[in-house]
Amino acid sequence: MDRFLEVTLGAPEHPSLRKALNLWSGSPGRALDLGCGAGRDSLALLRAGWEVAAVDQSADALEVLRVQADPSLSGRLTTRCQPFENETPLPIADLVNASFALPFCKPHAFSDFWARIAQCLRQDGLFAGHFFGPHDSWAAKDYTIHSREQLLRQFDSWTLLELNELEFDGKTAVGHSKHWHLFEVIARHH
Repeated sequence: MDRFLEVTLGAPEHPSLRKALNLWSGSPGRALDLGCGAGRDSLALLRAGWEVAAVDQSADALEVLRVQADPSLSGRLTTRCQPFENETPLPIADLVNASFALPFCKPHAFSDFWARIAQCLRQDGLFAGHFFGPHDSWAAKDYTIHSREQLLRQFDSWTLLELNELEFDGKTAVGHSKHWHLFEVIARHH
């Protein structure tokens, strides 16, 4: 098992997902968890009664998730091993979760991928996720980076419920020092 999966195994859901679930007023529906990793958010969604389609480019990550899913929950879990750049349509969802995932979509493919996210999300569905900002120490790498202004344009036809900008020195999941500049977004699709 790779180091990232080891250290995130069993971690609680990301606060952005918890906030989105608190904002959801209906019965649990169908959720799409993009870049699910070891499954911390997928498992929280399953426990909350959602049907979950978990997507990750790592077959190992998806196996870690499947092993953790209680047999009583696994009937509501589907997994798909593919990179974001794959042009396969995404399953229809009431909630799209992308915790620390979208920056890893190749920049040349992001606009098409974002269009597929918007297309798969039902009207009044929720998006919860993170974007890296231009001051992030990984901004020089081949990651998708967004400024606040770009995000405001990207979510122009949505209702932004939260747009939190965070900038701090910290550690990655595997313990490397990093300067973080990120945006936490929760939005309702129209």
